[in-house]
Order: sequence, then structure tokens, then C-alpha cells
Amino acid sequence: MLLIAALLIGLALGMATGGRLGNLSNLRFRWPFFVLAVLLIKEVGVITPLSRVDGAQIVYAVSLAALIAWTIWHVDLLPGVWLVSIGAALNLVVVLANGGRMPVAPELAARGSHILIDRGIVGQYVLMGLDTHLNWLADWLALPGPLGTWLPEAYSPGDLVVALGIAVVAFLATKRRHGPESVLGETSARIVSDPP
Repeated sequence: MLLIAALLIGLALGMATGGRLGNLSNLRFRWPFFVLAVLLIKEVGVITPLSRVDGAQIVYAVSLAALIAWTIWHVDLLPGVWLVSIGAALNLVVVLANGGRMPVAPELAARGSHILIDRGIVGQYVLMGLDTHLNWLADWLALPGPLGTWLPEAYSPGDLVVALGIAVVAFLATKRRHGPESVLGETSARIVSDPP
């Protein structure tokens, strides 16, 4: 939900400052369904019987690494996506330090279904404790005020950087133009900068 909220906020701010939703149609992604597959892997690892299979968390860690590679591959196409890369890399560091699992603060894990509290491990999540590593990069943050009520999950610093990155990408995407005049402008700039 945080990522969807970030996307909507970025789009709303872009439109409020003169951007257009129509500019989104000019975005070009390589392997556009890859990101959806990564998000699906994350959810499947929690809400299906795979959450009890040891080793399933490694699939999540690998998919997170692949997502980082995908965002780096798109730095030239999506201004601001480097923030998503940094946030996802922060998450990957803590996940790898904990054997493929993201630690979650007990007080925030208790807000949900209590499955993580009862089991200690669910899919790619582990209950934070003295035996988990890099807890300061783990899921220990809650959003303040009404946002926390609307989005009650636990978040990591990396999650917040990813959300900021998505908002920035969405905001900038509403501003970008890739029409004939921009192609002509780029061609003219090349002719001027590269004399015969």
C-alpha cells in the first residue's frame, strides 16, 4: 500500500504543478512485467503455504537483487529511479544479513494477524530480536498520525527511500515530453555541439 500511495502522491503533485497524465504514455520500460512479478513473489512468500517452506526466502532475496538490477538498467529512462535502487539495496543488505529474511519489530508485528508473533518466522520475515542483524535497517518504522492508521504496516528505512523514489519518478514522468519537438531539439543540439 505504501508504494501505491507514493505513486498516487507523485502523480498528484506532478499534475498540481502543471504536469500531465498523458506524459506517462511516453514512458518506455524494458521488461515492464518484471516489477509485477517481483511484487507477486513477495506476496506469495507470505500468504501461501510457501511461507512455511524453508528456502523460499532465498527466492525473495534473489528477486530483490534482480529488482535492483532492473532499476539500475532504467536509470537513463526514468529520472529519479536511482532512489528506488538505493532503497531496495538497503533492504537487500539487511535481508542477506539475516539469511534471506527481513526482521520486523515485535510491537509492529503485533498490529497485524499475529502470525509472525506466534511463529517467529513467516516467509521472508523474521521477528526482530537479539539474534537478528542490522535491526536499524529492518522493519521498525511506523508512519505517524493518520498515515499510520491508513498504512499500519512496519516499514524499513529502505522502504521509505523506495517510496520516495517512486513518488519522484511519478512526479517527473508527468513533466516529461517525448514528442517530435523534443526529438528535433535533441537532434539540433547534437548538430550544434558536433560541428562537421
